[in-house]
Formats: sequence, C-alpha cells, structure tokens
Amino acid sequence: QAAADPMSSSDAPEDGPKETSSVSQNISDADAFKILLEMKLKKRQKKPALPSTVTELDTEDGSKVYVVGTAHFSDSSKKDVVKTIQEVQPDVVVVELCQYRVSMLKMDEKTLLKEAKEINLEKLQQAIKQNGVMSGLMQMLLLKVSAHITEQLGMAPGGEFREAFKEASKVPFCKFHLGDRPIPVTFKRAIAALSFWQKVKLGWGLCFLSDPISKDDVEKCKQKDLLEQMMAEMIGEFPDLHRTIVSERDIYLTYMLKQAAKQIELPRASESEPRRYIPAVVVGVVGMGHVPGIEKNWNSDLKIQEIMSVPPPSTSSKIFKFVLKATVFGLLGYGCYRIGHRTVQFVLSMPAAQSYLQRLTEV
Repeated sequence: QAAADPMSSSDAPEDGPKETSSVSQNISDADAFKILLEMKLKKRQKKPALPSTVTELDTEDGSKVYVVGTAHFSDSSKKDVVKTIQEVQPDVVVVELCQYRVSMLKMDEKTLLKEAKEINLEKLQQAIKQNGVMSGLMQMLLLKVSAHITEQLGMAPGGEFREAFKEASKVPFCKFHLGDRPIPVTFKRAIAALSFWQKVKLGWGLCFLSDPISKDDVEKCKQKDLLEQMMAEMIGEFPDLHRTIVSERDIYLTYMLKQAAKQIELPRASESEPRRYIPAVVVGVVGMGHVPGIEKNWNSDLKIQEIMSVPPPSTSSKIFKFVLKATVFGLLGYGCYRIGHRTVQFVLSMPAAQSYLQRLTEV
C-alpha cells in the first residue's frame, strides 16, 4: 500500500512533474492466500503458553488438536478459551454444540438468563412436539436444572462457546464447526436405555433439585480427579444414562475433532500445479467431563452410525407414558369434579334455589 501511494510534495521537485510508483493489482487468489497465511503463521506461537485445562492431541499426518476442557458456568473457562485461540491461531474451532442449541451463540447474557428462568407450558409443548413426550419432558427437566444453576450463579450457560465464536471470527481462514450429536438423538437414546423405575427416580430427582451451588463448586468441575469421582457416583446409579449422554458423545466429539483436523489443501495457481497440503491446527471447546473419553478414543477407528440410530420405544417407556397420561387426565378429571362440586354447592346455597327445593319437597 505504501509503495502505491504518490510521493509527497516535499519529496518531489517543485518545478518537475510528480512521480508515482505503483504495484500491480492483478494478484492471484493463490498469492493472496499465501500472504494472509504467512501473516497468520507468524502470529501463531510455536510453543504456545496454554492453560492447564488444555489437552494437546496429534494426528498421524501431523495436525494438532488443542482440547480446552471447560465448566459450562465458569468465567475462567471463557478466559482459557480466548487465550488458547489467540495463542495457536487455529484453522478450525469445534464446540460442544449441535444445530438445536446453536441459537445460544447469538444471544446476549440477559436474553439467555431470561430464557433459562422462564420455563412455561408453551416451551413444554414445543419440546414435546419436537422430541416426543418422554424426550421433551427430559429436556424440560434438564432446562429446570440449568435454570436452577443460572439463578444460583446469575450466569447464563454457554459463555465459553460464545467466546470461542467471537475469537474464531478474528482469526484469518478459521472455520467454526458444531461438534456435538443432535440433542433429540441423545435424549431419545437416553430414555430408551432407562428402565421404568430409573425414569421415575431420575425425573423425581430433577424435579426437586434445590441444593445451593456456588462458583467454587463450578470451578471444581474443571479438576479431573473430582470430576471423575462425580462421574463414578453417576455411573453407579445410572450406568446406561452415563453411556448414552457421556460415553457415546465422547465418541461423536472425537470423530468430529478428527474430521476437523484433516490436512488443509493450499490453493493452486493453475490446474497443472500439483496439490499441496499442510497440517491443520484445531481448537476443541468441550466440557471437562468429555476430555478423558476423547483421549481414550483418539487413536481408535471410530464409526458413529450405531450411536446415531434412535431405538423404538421400550416397554418401560410405553408404561411410563401411559402412567403419565393417566396421571394428567386423572388430575384434570379431579379438577373438573372439584370445580363442578363447588359450583353445585354454590348454586344450592342461593335463597332462590333453597325455596325451589322446598316447594319440590312439599309436592
């Protein structure tokens, strides 16, 4: 740009014509890409100073993946994500979100806080319509848990994903990928894996969750030893739920990270020029609970077809659904009965009605 600017009047002779220098504007796409890529690589730290929550993984073709383990309601997790992306200048950022939860990337904190706290009948109907009765109820119960934590901490979930989205937009040629399994698949597989009494027990526990939660409790979730202890307790009580909600998603997240870490093809000036590739740099932003599973599955040959299938409703699901409907209709019927009974009592208590009944008795 400086070379294309005309010489200033102080540098040019007053009595002679002003000379200008120019550069060709006909730069190819390949050359432009190379220039910007060189700028990006210069900014990328060779030995990045990364937070302790980051796990580094390598692929066979030399690509690097930096997995940031986060706690979903943590301010320090947001800082870890920002620092990691700034240090490594990635080619791809992958987050633990699916297309059904992508809206949280564009919402501000106030809107998300309001959404999390306002769980109403309309939201329940929408969840049931989208995911079915059982999965819809499970989704609303988990939203209730999220709202409980939101109310306790005054902080909306997903802050680390929003920070990742913002920082990725500042890095040249950085793509942003959704890396989580679609939430309807996860809920339906989780419900199908539970027995009738496990469904009742889990629903009861989620409905009456009221334990206080502090920011220190949230930060503890970033400590692998404490988190593994919590996971062990959960596995002991609901092993099938852990398999569908955690272990299967570990596999899916690992698969998506490996797909994102494929080598990058450099643009060619012409079709005759040979193809050239460079290793990719990827940043993954996931809950700390998924990090051990991703490390475990990293060198495995992964196939996700099986964990993407939705099994037909089990007998226990049908029983639970029947009991739920019977309870709802029973409550509605009882409510109608009470309203009708009170209405009759009120009418009979009126003087005109008593006089009419007395005349009927006399007849």
